[in-house]
Amino acid sequence: MKPIATFYMANGSKIVIELLPDAAPNTVASFVSCVQKGALDGHAIERIVPGKWVDFSYTAFHSEDCRYLIPREADLHPEITPLDSHPGCVCMGGYGEKGNAGCEPFFPLKDCPEHKGIYPVFGKIIEGMEEIYRLEKVETAPVQTAIEGYVVDTPVNPQVIEKVTVELNGYVAPPVVKMEHDWIPPTWK
Repeated sequence: MKPIATFYMANGSKIVIELLPDAAPNTVASFVSCVQKGALDGHAIERIVPGKWVDFSYTAFHSEDCRYLIPREADLHPEITPLDSHPGCVCMGGYGEKGNAGCEPFFPLKDCPEHKGIYPVFGKIIEGMEEIYRLEKVETAPVQTAIEGYVVDTPVNPQVIEKVTVELNGYVAPPVVKMEHDWIPPTWK
């Protein structure tokens, strides 16, 4: 049995994800590490792009525990064929050649073949897809970010992740491989 992560939303909904360490070993290890530290608990979802994706955070959850970059899985594990990005999966966000986020999951709302090999699919939703579709439809407003001229649509009424848990089911996370450079995304500052 694979590890299972559960997002408990403040509105009473749950999003249950089967994590896929065989497809994205470092990404899963990084996500599990951040969840176990409680870094995602009490966080309001930050970005919704209807028809494209629901992005839980672009600020590393305002948590020092999540403020690091990891190599792309395709670079770290070229022997693993990346999974396709589509509704029902969870991917890890990233910053181009700088690397992927240590923990900034997003949920595609459409097929995204352009993500393959760049934003790794590290889990699949096994319960709660209706919550992702509900989030897609909440009222949003544009918010200026820490990046000049870059605006994101954020829910007008906060959509809060009450807590996230992970059941390891025998999974033992390897040490997280992190990028070694001084650059961090401006939105994390």
